[in-house]
Amino acid sequence: MGKMFKDLDPDTMVRSPGITYQELLDTDSHDVPDVLRIQSPKDLGHSEFSVDRYISKDWHDKEVERMWKKIWQFVCREEDIPEPGDHYRYDIAGISFLILRTETSEIKAYPNSCLHRGRMLKEFDGHASELRCAFHGFCWHLDGSLKDIPADWDFPQIDKEKFSLPELPIAIWGGFVFINPDQQCEPFEDFIKDIKTQFERWEPEKLYKQAHVAKIMPCNWKIAQEAFCEAYHVSGTHPQILRSLGCVNSQIDVWDNCARVITPSMTPSPLLDYELSDKDMMRTMMDLPPEAQVPELPEGMSPREFMANSSREDLRPNAGSKVDEYCDAEMLDSLDYTLFPNFHPWGAFNKIVYRFRPNGNDHRSAIMECIMLSPFQGERPPAAPIHWLKEHEKWSSALGFLGKVFDQDAFNMPKVQLGLESTYKSGIVLSGYQEGKVRWLHHKLTEWVGE
Repeated sequence: MGKMFKDLDPDTMVRSPGITYQELLDTDSHDVPDVLRIQSPKDLGHSEFSVDRYISKDWHDKEVERMWKKIWQFVCREEDIPEPGDHYRYDIAGISFLILRTETSEIKAYPNSCLHRGRMLKEFDGHASELRCAFHGFCWHLDGSLKDIPADWDFPQIDKEKFSLPELPIAIWGGFVFINPDQQCEPFEDFIKDIKTQFERWEPEKLYKQAHVAKIMPCNWKIAQEAFCEAYHVSGTHPQILRSLGCVNSQIDVWDNCARVITPSMTPSPLLDYELSDKDMMRTMMDLPPEAQVPELPEGMSPREFMANSSREDLRPNAGSKVDEYCDAEMLDSLDYTLFPNFHPWGAFNKIVYRFRPNGNDHRSAIMECIMLSPFQGERPPAAPIHWLKEHEKWSSALGFLGKVFDQDAFNMPKVQLGLESTYKSGIVLSGYQEGKVRWLHHKLTEWVGE
């Protein structure tokens, strides 16, 4: 990425006239970690990207062949398969894989396909002592080695020592399990190096999966994903949170395979054309109705510090004294990272994880998922199973206040799809800085898929 794009000077680049994120960090009541002081803005140009990327089946097919079949991708959490024999089915663009824990607790991944006539080995997540095909009964041990062929005398061509399930490259980072369908892929450590270093402080492997909600969205997977890759849309889509979210104060940083958007809370948007009281800002942040009493601020304490302290106390029963090590920004702000192509873990205690992917081979349909991670004390709680929302069900029915925001985003998605199907323009227009992560994603798509 450094060779492809020119670095920008954070002090002189064009940006919002409001307070910068680094200036806001200067007011923090705690020591700010180095990871938040990093600035990596890039000049990504101002070119447009073809509408075909969203509406063309041919472009989707190229994505599958050139990217999805060749790239490292998040499949599940380690805790989704805690015991030997536990298995997890992962599908991407009409291809199915099986991730499981062997008798020795090693995690392995195989194509979800019998080596006899190709039937899926497992249709659902679950537990098994062996991998037996339901068609003719061919069977493999959990480690992939052949266990049994019914009437094996009729298959003299099969070398039983070599008739093992093919293994996919697999890697674990932060409690997340990744696979790559390409057995000749680049090393995972090279692919993930930037994001891995930055997440060391936050230790996502020590969290548990508190919730996992998914829904099929009527749009291309990139339309769904890009709704969560910039804060520029807040004024148009989420105007109710402008009073407590510095949308255009966001800091956008770009590396090679990862990028991030940091959006500060408890600072009003510079887009507001009126003065805002501290109480009004707190009321918005706390989602209080007009008649509710807003807590009084201690003398000399800013609303931002007050809300950060409140967050620390809310988390203390589960996170313990660790909360005292985290600065106000880590307690409040949206630290939204993206590992290309579709994995979005948030930093610090704001433990949201997004994933977006094609819904089978339908380029006008996507699977959107939100995983919530949480600290815990004592024995690790069981991982929450995935909860699929039906077409008529709203995100707010499963995720509360966060879901209300998702519902607003979801309302836009099919309209964007139809609009792109209808436009006479050949490409989409993106801003230079605020939509920098979206622009970076498209440059990466060009790198993998082509124009």
